[in-house]
Amino acid sequence: MSDADQILLDWIIAARDEGNQDAFAEIVYSFQDAVYNLCYRMLGERTEAEDASQEAFIRAYNNLDRYDVSRSFKTWLLSIASNHCIDRLRKRRLKYLSLDDPLPGHMQLSLTSDQNTPEQEAVSHERSERIQALLDELSPDDRAGIILKYWYDYSYAEIAEALDTTESAVKSRLFRARRSLAEMMNSNNEEQEEQAINRLSEL
Repeated sequence: MSDADQILLDWIIAARDEGNQDAFAEIVYSFQDAVYNLCYRMLGERTEAEDASQEAFIRAYNNLDRYDVSRSFKTWLLSIASNHCIDRLRKRRLKYLSLDDPLPGHMQLSLTSDQNTPEQEAVSHERSERIQALLDELSPDDRAGIILKYWYDYSYAEIAEALDTTESAVKSRLFRARRSLAEMMNSNNEEQEEQAINRLSEL
């Protein structure tokens, strides 16, 4: 176990066994960006994402006694956040994620820091709109799987654990989403399909 993992475990134990609020505050500080980013991508609205993030941490705190220390704490925490967002999405229609309203500052989830030309920005904007149109058609569970896979680079096993499902179910969901995206992008071969999939994380 690394020093960072040991420190995290000490915070968890202190918060769980002693009700140490300062220890849990350190946990919140360490994971607030990851939780917020997930909620924002799931819900598409800043205020609601902030509310969902706070609720996720409250639920995590209230269920620390159920946390298995042999599991990744981040995976456990994000599973709480993603399932809470799924519940919210089931209660309302998916909102359109504004492409002109990027994440604030350090919360940007960009794969590159290169500055695009106006022409490249226009093409990217149009492509992103088309991809978002597909994401809006996905069920909350499928959308969560896509986000965990292409924004957080989770393995099939980690996604299955976070969403309380099987690896085969995750693979099936992602396969359908990949095919649908490829068709929407008018891709005619596997290379184009892979390029289209990779663009998911560039939204």
